[in-house]
Amino acid sequence: MKRPGTKIFLDSGDPEETKTVLKALGWLDGQTTNPTLIAKSPEAAARKEQGQPFTNEELLEFYQHVVQKISHLIPQGSVSIETYADRTTTAADMLNQARQFNAWIPNAHIKFPTTAEGLKAAQQALAEGIRVNMTLVFSQAQAAAVYAATAGAKRGDVFLSPFIGRLDDIGQNGIELIRNIQRMYFGGDGHVMVLAASIRSIAPLQSLLGLKVDITTAPAKVLLAWAGGKDASAALTQLKSIPDEALSLNADWQSFDLHHELTDKGIAKFSEDWNSLLQAAVK
Repeated sequence: MKRPGTKIFLDSGDPEETKTVLKALGWLDGQTTNPTLIAKSPEAAARKEQGQPFTNEELLEFYQHVVQKISHLIPQGSVSIETYADRTTTAADMLNQARQFNAWIPNAHIKFPTTAEGLKAAQQALAEGIRVNMTLVFSQAQAAAVYAATAGAKRGDVFLSPFIGRLDDIGQNGIELIRNIQRMYFGGDGHVMVLAASIRSIAPLQSLLGLKVDITTAPAKVLLAWAGGKDASAALTQLKSIPDEALSLNADWQSFDLHHELTDKGIAKFSEDWNSLLQAAVK
């Protein structure tokens, strides 16, 4: 099928899905992973079901093995690897993980939560030549903070991942958040690439392609349906508008309100799913 201007990433922790989508589309520009997707991967899910938990070292080795397989399949693309973070994880902890994960493959973007500690870690990671993906974004203020905190970075070194599907889940229009961020970033230098995430169906995917968002990542079922020519003829749910905010990209990043309830919930979910695979989590 014709390749759009928007880069297409697969959202998956399973290299077999990478192969399937590559065959269907003929290409992939990248892949995003996270602790929940790794927990859902067939081997990890089977071990959990059989009561055979990982040690922390084994789980990291498994994650490394997965992303190395993916990297081999899409060597010219980007593969996002997520740092572990819970409420107590410090920037130093995340940075140590980032250094380790970045050494696994040559085409990594390291995912940090869009929190104060996550942004501190990302700033130092960029200074060390590590590309970053700021994840669990749900507000324009978070997007402004990411831009300000990473000022001076090269285009392609910083991804911003708004999770539009999770906003839709609570009745807010995630596509409007993308529009607002695009308008806000239009006046900047373009160093942050918007990666629209948490895609639930073809309808938002087609909307994002129409907006010419830099990147979008979607699960295999959505990309395969899109590759198969299915359209989004079903009526869209009425969603509450998200107003555009007048925010300065030149402000100190620490002046922006980084808190969002969905960011907190996302961090809790990712850490819970990761810990569920570990030996210490088994009772």
